[in-house]
Amino acid sequence: MILLSIFAMTLLVFVSRYLFLEPRLPLKLNPQAQRLLSYSSPAVLTAIWAPIVFMPDKQLWLTPDNPYLIGAIVAAFTAWKTKNVLLTTFISMAIFLVLKLL
Repeated sequence: MILLSIFAMTLLVFVSRYLFLEPRLPLKLNPQAQRLLSYSSPAVLTAIWAPIVFMPDKQLWLTPDNPYLIGAIVAAFTAWKTKNVLLTTFISMAIFLVLKLL
């Protein structure tokens, strides 16, 4: 039963992605739907990182000794200044690692 569920979910995800990504299919979204869907990626990413950064131990932690918060601030600043994803990743991970080891 679990294997059947996995295959069914795989099929559902594949078909839903294929319909919008295959250029030969005549399915197109109107501009309002495209504009609405443009907010989905930032919303999902924020829902993932915000609890990790602000509540790593299931409690709000907004002090300067929070390595998650400092790493996120450094990552945001580095991304803004350099516009380089790889450099941002390495710098913010290094800062986070140093803060966690101290």
